[in-house]
Parts: sequence; C-alpha cells; structure tokens
Amino acid sequence: MNRTVIVAKIQPDAQQSVAQIFAASDATSLPHDLGVRARSLYSLNDLYLHVIEFADDPTAALRKGPELPGFRQISDDLRAYIKPYDPATWKSPQDAVAREFYHWRG
Repeated sequence: MNRTVIVAKIQPDAQQSVAQIFAASDATSLPHDLGVRARSLYSLNDLYLHVIEFADDPTAALRKGPELPGFRQISDDLRAYIKPYDPATWKSPQDAVAREFYHWRG
C-alpha cells in the first residue's frame, strides 16, 4: 500500500458537505481508475487532511487524475469548501502532498 496525505484548508462546518461529495465520487469508477484502495478525511479547525491509500505509485495517479472527467468534477465540487494550504505555491494536487519524514511499523 502506498499512502499519500494531501493538506489543504477547509471552510468552517464543511465536513459533511465534503464527505458527501467524496461518497458520491467513491460510488463511481473513479477510485478504481486511479488505484485508490482507501480514503480518510480529517479536519482540525481549518486544516484539512486527505489520506489516500493507493495500490500502486500515487505520483502516477495524481498525474493521471486531472485527465479524467470524474476527477475534474469532484475538484470543481470541492472548490467551494477546500482551498490550497499555500495558494502561492499550488498548481496541482501534487503541490499539496505532505512529505513523510518519519515512519514506523510494528
């Protein structure tokens, strides 16, 4: 499993709306098309964490995503609720991926 964490900002009280958008998208073929095996969404105040587990290399999936209509649709739907963590540096979803700097597995 390959895990990726996307960091962004979430509008106050938008968690339920964002969850519904992802639930609708996850009911389509999009997760399968991107190799997504699991997804978890977290928030702390205005911080948004999107943890995605991929079957294969997440970098390839994140590059492929914008080419898919379903990916563009969910991106459009989320735009009202989710904003880049650092708008000055954000150009694509890859720009919002957190860098893992420690890992332990028992």
